Amino acid sequence: MEIQALPVAPALLGESPTWWPEQGALYWCDIPGLRLHRWRPATATHDEWAFDSEVGSFAPLPGGRLLLAQRRGLVAFDPASGRSELLADAPYDRSEQRFNDGKADPQGRFWVGSLCDPRDPPRAALYRWAAGRLDRIAGDISVSNGLAWSPDGRTMYWSDTHAHRIVAFDFDASDGSLSRQRVFASFARKAAGQDLATYGGRPDGAAVDVEGNYWVAMYEGQRLLCFGADGRVRREVSLPVRCPTMPCFGGPDLRTLFVTTARAHRPAGELAAQPLAGCVLTLRVDVPGLPVNFAAG
Repeated sequence: MEIQALPVAPALLGESPTWWPEQGALYWCDIPGLRLHRWRPATATHDEWAFDSEVGSFAPLPGGRLLLAQRRGLVAFDPASGRSELLADAPYDRSEQRFNDGKADPQGRFWVGSLCDPRDPPRAALYRWAAGRLDRIAGDISVSNGLAWSPDGRTMYWSDTHAHRIVAFDFDASDGSLSRQRVFASFARKAAGQDLATYGGRPDGAAVDVEGNYWVAMYEGQRLLCFGADGRVRREVSLPVRCPTMPCFGGPDLRTLFVTTARAHRPAGELAAQPLAGCVLTLRVDVPGLPVNFAAG
């Protein structure tokens, strides 16, 4: 399998890759770099925007704007004009938390979780933005990640990276309610002094393909895992970087897998051996992914 990297300077912590089909463009953010990036493969054009508050994730909005989940709150951003509109203040202490992984569900509600620093005690939560309201839906986690929905929209996935666990819920499309929480997958924690070569990583961002397989980036595990809907591993893809952060499906046929990665706070020796750390990786897969969900306008 050939793995390449986009010809764009590496991010400190690349996240939230999102393919916008109508634009033929990939968007992603660099959280500590305070940047939003866009790459148009057809013209090999790269654009970027700078902010004064971290962008943890985002979703496209009708009309060309983006719904950004920044540390300061939820923001509607227009890439064409560069103008931002604050929609909702952050519902947490911004000195200890920020928004992290977020995605729209098939009905246009925007779901976004936070992370807390320090990680313990777990004070982060999962929120839902709909009809002008930002509601806390679940909590008591450290690093919210892994949001995705099954092709039929009846299952929602969510993970706590710090806890090394992915959970699944029954999802009610009519009102966006969750029920029957269960463990979808769990992973061994890294032991003190354990060599990273023997550590499988912890679940970060994820995406789902049209067959219902859940693809998850294993941070510090140097790999992607593909789980069937039954929770069994169907495929493992080794990567040339230690810290992948999130996959997404894109390209005209939705069979190009784009994977954001990180280089912030990594050892100098690791970065010297892995020059693609922080780059957006690309690889081709046989099964296409689901198209991006737009947040409601």
